[in-house]
Amino acid sequence: MDILQYRGVVATALAEDLSFGDRTTDSIFSNELATAEIVTREAGVVAGLAVAAETFAQVDNRVLFNAVCADGDSIKPGDCLAKIEGPIASILKGERTALNFLQRMSGIASMARLAAEQLAGTAAKVTDTRKTTPGLRILEKYAVRVGGGENHRFHLGDMVLIKDNHICGAGSITEAVSRVRKNTGFTVKIEVEAASMEEVMEALSCKADIIMLDNMTSEEMSQAVKVVAKRALVEASGGITFSRLREVAETGVDLISLGYLTHGYRALDLSLNVV
Repeated sequence: MDILQYRGVVATALAEDLSFGDRTTDSIFSNELATAEIVTREAGVVAGLAVAAETFAQVDNRVLFNAVCADGDSIKPGDCLAKIEGPIASILKGERTALNFLQRMSGIASMARLAAEQLAGTAAKVTDTRKTTPGLRILEKYAVRVGGGENHRFHLGDMVLIKDNHICGAGSITEAVSRVRKNTGFTVKIEVEAASMEEVMEALSCKADIIMLDNMTSEEMSQAVKVVAKRALVEASGGITFSRLREVAETGVDLISLGYLTHGYRALDLSLNVV
């Protein structure tokens, strides 16, 4: 992830806290120096260290951020993630914003790692969706990759994904695909959402590249995988709880998309301590 992709996000986040200064910190400190550590109170997967470093750099370029581990590392309670040196006032001004990024990104990475581990030994891959926090998609999708998941389309221009409302508006899967082929180039992949075996067969006859099985049972997914017979990628989506992940993967699907990777996670419990 390039710094140009998140520099503006960090600036916006800092503006929420610092547009009117820091009344508490500015009243207590001037140029005193300090050392601090970011530690974790629970196990998980760390993500967002570079974003945290950029946060302190934007507050004050005199603050030195030294990561002790790397994004993607597994951490356990008591582990130090980074050591920070510089003016204490600047460290305290960047503390909450930096932790907000680290805690949330690490929470997403931790959930993605757990999901990916459930699929170990199968051919299926876990992927995210566009159900992300507005303005923070680049960070959240990066955290999914750090945890071991895959990214689905980043924005609406990435690929064609014909869903139920497109099909309803066009009249049929066949008509929707036909219109797409007339208006897009040959390099664009086409995915079609299917809620029944009839729709799977129709999507297959239209030579869709990916067929999304929407809210199907595991038995229906197994049947669809056999019918598709590798002529398209098969994606499972909708209503797939964590406890069902292994069962769904064993149906033979290629992808399992999980919206809750980026909207149902719990932030990792991290803290910054001046030492």
